[in-house]
Amino acid sequence: METRYLKTLVVAAETGNFSRTAEILNLTQSAVSQRIKFLEEHFSQQLFDRSGSRLVLTTIGSRIIDKARAILVREQELLDELQRFAGGKRLSICCTPTFGTAFLPQVLNRFLLQNADLADLKCIFAQPDQAIKGLREGDFDLTIIEHCQSWELEGLFLKSLPEDQLIFISAPQLDLGGETVRLPELQQQRLYVRRDGCSSKRLLVQNLEDVGSSLAAFRSVVISDDLRLTVESVQSGSGISFISRSLVGDQLAAGTLRAHRVPEFRQVRCRSVFLQEHRTVEPLLRIFLDCIEGVCGTGSCPVAPAAAVAV
Repeated sequence: METRYLKTLVVAAETGNFSRTAEILNLTQSAVSQRIKFLEEHFSQQLFDRSGSRLVLTTIGSRIIDKARAILVREQELLDELQRFAGGKRLSICCTPTFGTAFLPQVLNRFLLQNADLADLKCIFAQPDQAIKGLREGDFDLTIIEHCQSWELEGLFLKSLPEDQLIFISAPQLDLGGETVRLPELQQQRLYVRRDGCSSKRLLVQNLEDVGSSLAAFRSVVISDDLRLTVESVQSGSGISFISRSLVGDQLAAGTLRAHRVPEFRQVRCRSVFLQEHRTVEPLLRIFLDCIEGVCGTGSCPVAPAAAVAV
């Protein structure tokens, strides 16, 4: 029996839906149905209860799928071994610029020390929606993003990292006072902000709307996706920014930047790792997950449930 049939079974069990399985595996829904029918005829057993709106494994189906996953793990181990002989393993990851700047170098250092035979490593920075879209379409093996609203995550595996704290930052020479500040004081300054699609901007806009304000209330707004330029501009006294604390820890410790919060604002967002559910058994991805946890630790998302996430 070809293992593609077992992979189809596993994905169908995870999604509970033939049409979603077809999207993930780049098949027609008819092809998915035919593969499951082949398995049921091969084993002479019904594998799914199709009576409800969602596919549910039968008792026999649950027993078979455990064996199917084990076979797929063995197959992947064999493929990894063959890749080493054929020129090495390959990995493609995507993350937000914030994670890439603050944590990715340490993660890659740990990972490459354990995988010296890696032949091809691709690292792409993208906004959360682009990262998840690329993951679903197979452009990336794994993505790491920050997020603060909910969406449907059918077919994806989520691993929560410690939450990300967002703060306003300013240069000491602006003399904006202590950690807690009033919004009108900040709005007298020039604001450096990310472009649309970044969850830090989305959270800031939502906070402003909640208190009856908007970005237009600031003295001026500069749109910049260059995090280093933003931090250096703020350090020079050119304005303020709403940014991840993880990006400016050294400057805060050295006193070249100050951190501020507005009491009415929500200033935390989730940070999570995502990969396709059917790929969680792959050794290379599991090693990379362990390296991320070794650098960042583990956490729980305080904003969105495990079944949903937002960008």
